[in-house]
Amino acid sequence: MTQANVDLQRHGDVAVIVVDSPPVNTITADARAGMFVALAKVAADKSARALILRTAGANFFTGADINEFFGAPKEAEFRDLYGRFENLKIPVIAALHGSAIGGGLELALACHYRVATPDAMLMLPEVTLGVIPGAGGTQRLPRLVGMDAALRIIFDAKPLGAPKAQALGLVDEIIEGDFVAGVLAYAQRLIASGAGPRRTGERNVDPATLTLELMGKWQTEARRLYSNRTAALTAIEAVTATARMSFADGLLFEDKLANGTKQTPEAKGAIHVFFAERETRKIDDLPADTAARPIAKAGIVGAGTMGAGIAIALANAGTPVILLDADQAGLDRGLERVEATFESMVKRGRIDAGEKERRLSFITGSLSYADLADCDVVIEAVFEDMELKQGVFRELDAVVKPGALLASNASTLDIDEIAQVVKRPQDFIGLHFFSPANVMPLLEVIRGRQTSAGSIRTAMDLARRLRKTPVLARVCYGFIGNRMMEGYAREAQRLLLEGATPRRVDSVLEGFGMAMGILAVFDMAGIDVGVTVHKTNASRYPPDPSYYQADIAMHAAGRLGQKTGKGYYKYEKGDRTRQDDPEAVALLQNKAAELGVTLRAHTDAEILERCLYPLLNEGLRILEEGIAQRASDIDVVWCSGYGFPRYRGGPMFYADTIGLPVLLAGMEKYRTMFGPMHWEPAPLLVRLVRESRTLADWSKTKT
Repeated sequence: MTQANVDLQRHGDVAVIVVDSPPVNTITADARAGMFVALAKVAADKSARALILRTAGANFFTGADINEFFGAPKEAEFRDLYGRFENLKIPVIAALHGSAIGGGLELALACHYRVATPDAMLMLPEVTLGVIPGAGGTQRLPRLVGMDAALRIIFDAKPLGAPKAQALGLVDEIIEGDFVAGVLAYAQRLIASGAGPRRTGERNVDPATLTLELMGKWQTEARRLYSNRTAALTAIEAVTATARMSFADGLLFEDKLANGTKQTPEAKGAIHVFFAERETRKIDDLPADTAARPIAKAGIVGAGTMGAGIAIALANAGTPVILLDADQAGLDRGLERVEATFESMVKRGRIDAGEKERRLSFITGSLSYADLADCDVVIEAVFEDMELKQGVFRELDAVVKPGALLASNASTLDIDEIAQVVKRPQDFIGLHFFSPANVMPLLEVIRGRQTSAGSIRTAMDLARRLRKTPVLARVCYGFIGNRMMEGYAREAQRLLLEGATPRRVDSVLEGFGMAMGILAVFDMAGIDVGVTVHKTNASRYPPDPSYYQADIAMHAAGRLGQKTGKGYYKYEKGDRTRQDDPEAVALLQNKAAELGVTLRAHTDAEILERCLYPLLNEGLRILEEGIAQRASDIDVVWCSGYGFPRYRGGPMFYADTIGLPVLLAGMEKYRTMFGPMHWEPAPLLVRLVRESRTLADWSKTKT
């Protein structure tokens, strides 16, 4: 029988429920309804001696439907459904393949037995979304593996391989070969041995294992891994309840806690980013029938760090790529970097030696532009210099076949100006990768004035192939991310001239949740990179003699960051650990005296406001100018590419969280203190506050 996407089959005396909920087997309302019906039939069938629950497609269940997240609570329905599986009077076997994630793993825990393919992965990612498992996971998991192991799985929020899961007691058997046949054979063995139901909820957790030491350990871990957040601490409450509550009471307690986590700012922020990442692929003015051009072969010009990273990303996606450089030495260094990256993946167990060789086979080095003639896309990844980039595209325009996508990895330069040198500007686009390009998920896709709809669609399709999150932007200096970075980093450097130490500034930013303080970022990227950009674009900046002068002071002293062992911090050879350096502070103080900058004391609140408020304000300008399609796209750029904390929802979501009136008042306060040069509120900010509207309100109408 078939009910929605749920099929009930019989194989002798074994009943099998097969759920197909494409594309990834989400536990939707339809899937739940179908399983309720199928379970009722199995419960009424006296001839069925075992039940197998499995799914079609590439995965076991990958979780609840997140679209239901902020609607009416569904936990009671999940609790009822999972309880019916658990309370069947015949053995129930969950057949795990692909991924069993979140609510999918919780359903497997409600089954009596669990078997898996060798490559199956189990995961409870809820705390990364600001919530806790709410379909029995915090109550069943400790009953199978103990509280300590359960909290490790919940806190790590990472895929757990089938062998490790078997060692912990989550998986009973790993089945090699034909999985469907193997699961049926496993069910027959249970029947033959007389094995009955083995209900997880009937197991107990020894109260003696709930110690002050265990509580202290996990509370410390929660604050270490999830600072500024509460979901992990709430998970401790739920998991440790298994040692002092009955299973039924524990489920109700979990329900209360889970629904409470949904109302926290961290959950709202993380879920906002989750949906925002899926929204980025929607392009407002692109005709629905626009087709992407096929990409069978790619070319990259520039075998430096960025070019090599892009080549690796393409090879990982199975796309043949020609990596070109101006000279043999540069090409050799690039190919060595590629080989070293793949070797590192082998050593870390990410791929095996055979897979390394397969991926390397996709990459061919070259010194001749003629070798790029039949490429479907060519990505320029040379130094950030207009004349150099234009020279590259003059060469490409002469040799690359018609219809190929020509892409620049420019991070600040004017895409339209580069495109002036080609005879096919409709095929020209910006693809701003983030370093390391084979790792970072963000890809800024920059549409020029003449970029065609087909080129945009092709670029977005390429991003999907590379497993990147693309964000479309129009042309301006720095596009979305780097343009907003200007004010953020400017104030961090100005604070140094006023007497704040690098450690103090970075600690405040990291305390807020930034993945890395901005001054540490400069040290990692190379202070010379920023200095070159600012010298090249000096005409774009306001007449402020202190503008980015902390970088200038470091650069003049030969302190370029980690690569020279000294920057804003000092570093031991082979060690990226930041060490405070009085020499750096002295250089900054000398530069401040030279510029006549007055030393002053700063509160942590001022440091945070002065760095963040210009960032938020510039985002509002970008929206009003139409550089970004939507506010949530800006949030994705900063969460995926610049280390803004996902649990704060990105800068635009955060602006609404603190309130636009608060942001406006802050901009006006610092304008009074420092003048209007850098502190003029964005017109859109002023208007929305005057109209008592939020950015969320504005995003619905964009007027």
